[in-house]
Amino acid sequence: MNETRNITLLDGESDEAAPRELVLPAAIEAGAVRVPAEVVARDLGWELKPEGLCRDDICVPVRDEPTLSTATGLDLTTLARTLDRPLALDLDEGAASLGASAAGRAAPLARLEAPDFELPDLAGRAHRLSEHRGK
Repeated sequence: MNETRNITLLDGESDEAAPRELVLPAAIEAGAVRVPAEVVARDLGWELKPEGLCRDDICVPVRDEPTLSTATGLDLTTLARTLDRPLALDLDEGAASLGASAAGRAAPLARLEAPDFELPDLAGRAHRLSEHRGK
């Protein structure tokens, strides 16, 4: 069954602590979620070019372009696999979560940087780890 509807995508690859929430139009075709290429370029920053998927001066080779790109858009699962990003998809709920790439997750570890978090003190005031870095 083919249908067109909006999918809420949480994009975990950003400089912010919380993922960006995007509402994308999608075509659902035999379980595949296809998002128009121009929407992927506009909202995620990745554009399909002859040299691969490109964002700014970075291009990732596409090994399976016929699976990634069709007339109805880019397959979200193949896009995530090509970019080495984990994807969780729930078609019943119309929701997806696209995590940070392995390289993006490894960079803070290589710098020995703990992820930011927030905890209250005994008086109930919230404190973030990032407020205390370098002290």
